[in-house]
Amino acid sequence: MSESWIVGINPVEGALSNDPERIKEVLVENGQRNARVHELAERAKALRIPVHHRPREQLEKVAGEARHQGVVALYVAPPMRGENDIESLLEAAGSEALVLVLDGVTDPHNLGACLRSAAAANATMVIVPKDRAVGLTPVVRRASAGGADRVPLVAATNLARALRTLKDAGVWITGLAGETDTSIYDVDLKGPVALVLGSEGEGMRRLTRETCDFVARIPMPGVMESLNVSVATGVVLFEALRQRGKTR
Repeated sequence: MSESWIVGINPVEGALSNDPERIKEVLVENGQRNARVHELAERAKALRIPVHHRPREQLEKVAGEARHQGVVALYVAPPMRGENDIESLLEAAGSEALVLVLDGVTDPHNLGACLRSAAAANATMVIVPKDRAVGLTPVVRRASAGGADRVPLVAATNLARALRTLKDAGVWITGLAGETDTSIYDVDLKGPVALVLGSEGEGMRRLTRETCDFVARIPMPGVMESLNVSVATGVVLFEALRQRGKTR
């Protein structure tokens, strides 16, 4: 386990709400007048987490390039989940299992945004290949706006094997690619499903694509040929929710 600084109001709030026992201390900028920052400080104190007021320069030092908004928290990060956790997570979700698989999404801002969408869609888990993942870095946590604390992130040593585990458990797998005639809106996304998205440049790797039951595209009648992976993630996750009648 490693320590890292969670930076900004939403990430700190997410950690306080979902993982307070992993927060070692909270730093608040001297003279801070933001009501939400004060609320977070009071919540931390109520949880018996040390709260210290420090100069802006100290918060900027630990925040790096991220915008701290007057509050940071020192967090002991748990290890990412592994392939052995997939079956238990699926069992808990049952027929409502909705899995997001990201094959090659290494940009921390994109990964964070995908986790945010996955949390908003109440996804069962997000699976990434262990050798092509950035982990739950402070940048990922900030970009996820608390989503990193609300959806399990599984690092698979062998992604193809993880996909076969999903299939053996009765999960239907749909990969997203541009070079196919099948629209994502014509694929049945009810029941236990996994949605696989690759990197913007290369897309899904060959073995990943071959493991999918279906390959579909997001129709784009405009002049653009592709979407940012985090935007595409939101589109397909909420299409699954629409089909399941979960958008009200």
